[in-house]
Amino acid sequence: MSRIPRKYLIENADVGVYHCINRCVRRAFLCGTDEFSGKCFDHRKQWIQDRLEFLAGVFGVDVMGFAVMSNHLHLVLRNRPDVVTGWSDAEVARRWWQLFPGRREQDGSAAEPTTVDLLLVTGNAERLAEVRSRMSSVSWFMRCVAEPIARQSNREDECTGRFWEGRYRCQPLLDESAVLACLAYVDLNPIRAKIAATPETSRFTSVFERMMAEREAVSGKSSADASVEKTHEGESVGSQCAGMRVESASEKDGQECPSSGRGEWLSPLPLAREVTEEFSSTPTRRASNKGCLPMSLAEYLQLLDWTGRQLRRDKRGAIPSNVAPILQRLKITDDGWLKLVKDFSRMFRRAAGTPVTLANEATRRGRRWLKGIGPSRATFA
Repeated sequence: MSRIPRKYLIENADVGVYHCINRCVRRAFLCGTDEFSGKCFDHRKQWIQDRLEFLAGVFGVDVMGFAVMSNHLHLVLRNRPDVVTGWSDAEVARRWWQLFPGRREQDGSAAEPTTVDLLLVTGNAERLAEVRSRMSSVSWFMRCVAEPIARQSNREDECTGRFWEGRYRCQPLLDESAVLACLAYVDLNPIRAKIAATPETSRFTSVFERMMAEREAVSGKSSADASVEKTHEGESVGSQCAGMRVESASEKDGQECPSSGRGEWLSPLPLAREVTEEFSSTPTRRASNKGCLPMSLAEYLQLLDWTGRQLRRDKRGAIPSNVAPILQRLKITDDGWLKLVKDFSRMFRRAAGTPVTLANEATRRGRRWLKGIGPSRATFA
């Protein structure tokens, strides 16, 4: 079946949440360990995470979740055209310059734009409207993730050609239940792939960053200290390739890596209770303070920890009493939760959500139904 044009999947003018997947060409392990040569490319995972952190502070797009795997990348993104509308013309032009600078310093960083540089955008109403639209575009965000990493990797390999597949896969998440299931699916990717035993050892995932940030807030440890702690399996979290110095994409591109406030570039997990709370302060490292889910980080981690243990052991255990109410609030059946997280990408294709939201989305697209309506009915109460 042919793919639906992305313009029918993404409503650029409306706030929406999307699950995006980008794979390396031929599904090669271009970010992992090459089984034939034995060469390790895990340092490229850090390049990707650094690039995401940089873009989160430039685009009007909330990064709600991510997982960098050996041959693919998962992102849960929320476009925020409402936030970008509030930016001044000069701010739009300055942010665009950070992405595509006309001049660079010797270290590769963007040179300070002049008034004339900014006028190239602000002085043309049509161009300004186009750039403003792109600043909250999921497609442009994905482009700005993929292209620099591909160029950098090709330089390292001394080759040319594609690094990523031609198109990323995009899946609208239509309601809070779908967002919760997708975030859990993304955060538990390393556990299902058996490259990590628990969420706290799942490096290059949003849950790892949130847990490290929480640990730093409680213990006062720096990011550097937290990154070298030993995992339960005795392996250093800070380096998956022995003896390798991990050079970040920020170092190569001349971007300044933040030295504190780990995880602040990610969208907060608890939803803001009111609009005034979302805009109570202007974030500098992310698009907004809106949040992701109607639950606390502690509740999410409890649910994720229990789910990860069941998936890891490949058998179902009893749902703890403190986890069950979370599923009940979102009207997800106990029996369907593990299957939902384990088979999320197979259950839903065009979009993900409850039977009602899937039916509404099918009507919007002029279709009778969308794939996943059957499993959705079996999963959601």
